[in-house]
Amino acid sequence: MRTEAPSSSASENLALRKPTYQSQPYFSPNHGSATFASSNAVDGLKNDRSAFGGQCAISADGHYTATWWVNLTSIHSIHDIRIYYRTDNAQWGASNSYTSRFLGFFVYASNTTNIRDGHLCFHDTKYTKATIPAVANITCLVHGQYIIYFNKRPQNSPNADQFYPYAHTELCEVEIYGCNNTGYYGPTCSLPCPDSNCRYCHIETGACQGCKPGYKGHQCELPCDGGRYGQDCGQRCGACLGYKQCHHINGSCLKGCDTGYGGELCQTGIQL
Repeated sequence: MRTEAPSSSASENLALRKPTYQSQPYFSPNHGSATFASSNAVDGLKNDRSAFGGQCAISADGHYTATWWVNLTSIHSIHDIRIYYRTDNAQWGASNSYTSRFLGFFVYASNTTNIRDGHLCFHDTKYTKATIPAVANITCLVHGQYIIYFNKRPQNSPNADQFYPYAHTELCEVEIYGCNNTGYYGPTCSLPCPDSNCRYCHIETGACQGCKPGYKGHQCELPCDGGRYGQDCGQRCGACLGYKQCHHINGSCLKGCDTGYGGELCQTGIQL
């Protein structure tokens, strides 16, 4: 994790004004809930990093885990993630009480909202109240639809005395830089993935990281076989005539259905 904002290899902030969620949203009788809404972390504003400035996503106190995520609405090639934490516009460091709330955080990239399905981009295991940066810059060269911020209060941690007792999401801006369109890579996301059947490739090198539906292999050079088709060859063919391989992309039976089966994919039993 870097502590100063880098020049990203992909200039578009994919998170800007995308759908968001946070657990245990904070509510104030005097300010309502919109002042602390999860969407504040992707509104493009970060000049007022206080709780009541209306630019930060703030969760309620008294919980041992806290989750915030942004839905990029489709799978994207990610390069780096920047998190601007709540400072209350005060000097950052050991004397700022919010450093202890930031400690121990996790960041995941996932295709679902479940962190167990995702790739761990970063987990803070070494920072203290004196050393954790107010802006976390995380390189995470993967593909995903959801970027998930997660925090919990550790048990039996050697530096547990550094942690605030409860977990929080106090995120004033989360910026995610990467390629807006799949199938491209490079400094301006303008280079097509070198392998023609590659759906997702490494944002810097172009190495294939995921195939288009119907293909497999290191370079996505092989069509699905063995009675499989579709994304990651994860779907099973129906009862094609002679139990032959179905179309590797859409699962259709090229020569029709075997006796006793019908439907577009020959998966429906029919009465003879």
